This record gives sequence, structure tokens and C-alpha cells, in this order.
Amino acid sequence: MLQNIAIGQYVPGQSFLHRADPRSKLLFIILFATLVFLANNAITYAVLIAFTLITALLSRLSLSYILKSLKPVWILILFTVVLHIFITKGGTVYYQWGSFTIEEEGVRQAIFISLRLGLLILISSFLTLTTSPIDLTEGLERLLGPFGRVGVPVHEIALMMSIALRFIPTLMEETDKIIKAQTARGANFSSGSLLRRAKNLIPIAIPLFISAFRRAEELALAMEARGYRGGVGRTRLNKLAFSWRDSCVAVAGVVLLFVIGWWRS
Repeated sequence: MLQNIAIGQYVPGQSFLHRADPRSKLLFIILFATLVFLANNAITYAVLIAFTLITALLSRLSLSYILKSLKPVWILILFTVVLHIFITKGGTVYYQWGSFTIEEEGVRQAIFISLRLGLLILISSFLTLTTSPIDLTEGLERLLGPFGRVGVPVHEIALMMSIALRFIPTLMEETDKIIKAQTARGANFSSGSLLRRAKNLIPIAIPLFISAFRRAEELALAMEARGYRGGVGRTRLNKLAFSWRDSCVAVAGVVLLFVIGWWRS
């Protein structure tokens, strides 16, 4: 299961994306996610797919490894496709069987929504795969810095978000171990009715929650033992600085915004 989760993992490297400032990557992803929801036709989605492929090339990561990030959501994407095909109506009727019909608007929405989910997950994976947890925390803190002037605990928020991302693969690994342990004891998670399978998840959920709380307590104790007292007065070994790579990211964002805005209208 762990091998199918890319979000939350970091792969060290020296690619263009690895060496770009985390702040520019965060801002670009926010812009990209906004444009994904604004895209409304085949051309705009084709442009977004092209930018995603270019991002994959700049990351120098294996394409097969990147696509693994989509495996945990294949069921969600498939469910969304089926839901739109049979519920959304409008346009030419492609197929009819009794009261069920497959129409043009349903197929169109199914394709666009599935692309939207896939692009959002892939672009989020690039952030965690090419940014170390320390850099991600500092980047979030620097971006949220202005809110600290009005009493918002910026450092704590950034730290919690980075820890949550880092714990995704850890919890997936723990879930995999629990499933194997329960299967060895005779549990069956692959057969039976839907209600039966849901009940079988209880022996997984309870030890998983216990393990998560135990890991959180151990992490808190370790941070306190090392003198962690928040972000006040803390210094940093490596300070963030914008470079020509971040200028390229900004130009790419402006170009993408212009192209999507032009073809959307």
C-alpha cells in the first residue's frame, strides 16, 4: 500500500523543481488549482495537461512513480465518472436502456471532472515529492507571515500542515501492517456483503487510531526534549532566497493564467 502513495513522500534530487523556492511552488500550485476549476473546455484542459507533463519532466522523477499517486483515488474517479454519466443530462443521447440514458453532457462532465481530480492530485504530489518537509514548513510560514501580525499562530499552522503531510505515508504503512496482521488472524476483507466489509474495518480503525495518537505523543515529547518552544526567536540554517528558477515559475504561472483566461472565454 505504501508504494501506491506518493503524496507526503519526498524524493531527494537536484532537478529544476527540487532547487526552486518552496514559496514559488506553493503559489504556483494555488494558481494551478484555481485554473483547474476555471477550465471549461477541451482546449483549456489540454493546456493544463501539457503543463503537468512539463512539470513532470522538470522534476526528473519516474513517470510510473508519479502515476502511483493516482492509484488510491481510482475508485473515487471511477465513481464520479459513473455518477455523471448516468445522472447528468443534456445534449445528444448516445445510448438508452430503459429509463437509463447516456447523454453528451454527462460524458463531457465525467471526462472533465475526472481530469480535474487527477490533475489536482498530480500537481500536489509534485510539491511533496520535490520539497523536503523542512523547506515546506519554512515556505508555508513565510507565505503566512503577514497573518502573524494579527495574532494568527503562523509557525504552528505551518508545522502542523507539514507534519500532517509527512504522516500520510507513515499511516499508510501502519495500515498495511495492521491489515496483514488481521489477515493472518483469519480476518477477511475481500469477500462478503458491503455491510460485512464495513464491519471488518473496525479491527483496522481502532489500532490505527491508537497508533496515530501514540506517534503524536512520541513526536511531542521528542520536540520538547530537544527544546522546541515555537517559532519565536528561532534561527534557520538555510534561509530561503528567490532565484532565476522562481522567476521562470512566475512567468509560467502568468502565461498559464493568460492562456486559460483567453481560451475559457
